[in-house]
Amino acid sequence: MNQILIVYWSGTGNTAAMAGMVAEGIKEAGKEPVILLAEDASAGDLAACQAVALGCPSMGDEILEESVMEPFVEEAEKMVSGKTIGLFGSYGWGDGQWMRDWADRMKQAGAVVLGAEDAICCGAPDSGAEEALKELGRQLAEV
Repeated sequence: MNQILIVYWSGTGNTAAMAGMVAEGIKEAGKEPVILLAEDASAGDLAACQAVALGCPSMGDEILEESVMEPFVEEAEKMVSGKTIGLFGSYGWGDGQWMRDWADRMKQAGAVVLGAEDAICCGAPDSGAEEALKELGRQLAEV
């Protein structure tokens, strides 16, 4: 399959910018990124994909956004076994616990996880985060 799905939720635009950087890496590796807002996606969109990127910022007490992304992830957990999932997101405080928890959930559901703590940044993504996110896209394209 030449398409790699990127599903994300963004409150301030930082995670949206990060999704674009993952997409650049996918393009660099010769595949086509398909970007969907979490509110426009369904877990069923993952069914035909071997590799998917999911992005969400840390919210509240280092958790996923609760009204859109959390329900999406709950459904996605049922169909990620055997798939490669790239996780990314931004945060404004804390130390990345939301991402460690999210990565653990996906691994327990049977997914191979890429990115995660290697693909997070505090606030807006800088040049270091941009390279890490492009690398995540390239890795997903190789699956």
